[in-house]
Amino acid sequence: MANNLVYGVKDKPKFGQMIVFAFQQLLAIMAATIAVPAIVGNGMTASAALFGAGVGTIVYQLFTKFRSPVFLGSSFAFIGSMVAAFAGATSASLGFLGIILGALFAGLVYVVIAIVVKLVGVNWIDKLMPAAVIGPTVAIIGLSLAGAAIKDVFSYGPQDGNGAFIMSGFSWVSLICALVTLLVVVLCSTYGKKMAKLIPFIIGILAGYVVAGIFTAIGFATGNDALKILDLAPFKALVADGVTLKTFVAVPQFTFAEAFKGVKEFSWSYAATVAVAYVPVAFVVFAEHLADHKNLSSIIGSDLTKDPGLHRTLLGDGVGSVAGAFFGGCPNTTYGESVGCVAITRNASVATITTTAIMAILIAFVSPFVAFLDSIPGCVMGGVCITLYGFIAVSGLKMIQKVDLEDNANLFTVSVILIAGIGGMAMTIGKVTLTSIACALILGIIVNAVLHNKKKTEVDE
Repeated sequence: MANNLVYGVKDKPKFGQMIVFAFQQLLAIMAATIAVPAIVGNGMTASAALFGAGVGTIVYQLFTKFRSPVFLGSSFAFIGSMVAAFAGATSASLGFLGIILGALFAGLVYVVIAIVVKLVGVNWIDKLMPAAVIGPTVAIIGLSLAGAAIKDVFSYGPQDGNGAFIMSGFSWVSLICALVTLLVVVLCSTYGKKMAKLIPFIIGILAGYVVAGIFTAIGFATGNDALKILDLAPFKALVADGVTLKTFVAVPQFTFAEAFKGVKEFSWSYAATVAVAYVPVAFVVFAEHLADHKNLSSIIGSDLTKDPGLHRTLLGDGVGSVAGAFFGGCPNTTYGESVGCVAITRNASVATITTTAIMAILIAFVSPFVAFLDSIPGCVMGGVCITLYGFIAVSGLKMIQKVDLEDNANLFTVSVILIAGIGGMAMTIGKVTLTSIACALILGIIVNAVLHNKKKTEVDE
């Protein structure tokens, strides 16, 4: 089996195991997926975003013929676009309509690129973005998230004016919970037997959660707020109005339900505003889409840009993004956390990913489970994310191993991307923000093209 995978793309684990594996994938993508609606605000909900991510993933799998083992979650790249859609709206309802329209505009960009790829093939992409460009870009995706992981590790601790974490009572407890989670994950993944090796994230998160629960119990018993790590607010909200049906089951606040109310306020000028906010970002996310699929291809040992084909992955991502926004408001994108989970567990089963999508859809209605997910401490997720983001970075570095760095053309291409990405070379042009990943990739493409064209000219002479 390619790359020592425990489960290949077409393999189907036993039903009971698959449920557990799917839950692990859900935990891996959950924090980021529900973070986007929380950041954007304006009445967007985590349960609707989770439902939309599940629907978007199933759409993606249909387009890719169930050959690409990756989950689609809420895209951070479109946060600025979503905020702009609400800011330019005359009401919240029109804002919800705007974020659906925006996702549709972004999806159309993917469709156009997919058509081009279908007509002319992918060889031009391989020449434009060879391993010397894609490798360091994938590494940057992981490295750019490093700060977020460490911030989660110390999520309950204060910082000084220089951004350094002050080791107070909260900080030490937060660090201990994160380290317990991290160590359990790496020990299970490295030395675990059978199921323990396949579900290190579940075991790690549960271990961190238990430790956080013990600290919290001690905190309540002693009146020490510094030990109260678990956030019990999500559980208290379930019974705020007494025990009712909503305590157990609740329908998510779907985006389309509110968006339909804003149709009467629609104007073409507002649509143009939304298009300007979304379309340029779609081209940026395309670059990240390509990097994610190149990374996943190296893990599963099969080039996804050729089978099922980049045109199919793009269509799946684009249409899946529209479907996700229709229900949850957030355009979706392939998740590095999901790729990292596949890499660490060596479970590339698409059946597992599909089960995860179904589970996300169902869980969105189960109030206690949504509350449990919301209550997982940031420091516990930080311990998990250190491994996930680290694997993404290392996957990119492994691609660079195949590059001849004795060749200055390759050496400078890799160097420029790494420094621009790690240095945070992000730019805002009008209403469009180019992330550090996008800027690093664009700069790398330019440097690679200039140096290799120069070399070709010298050879011809």
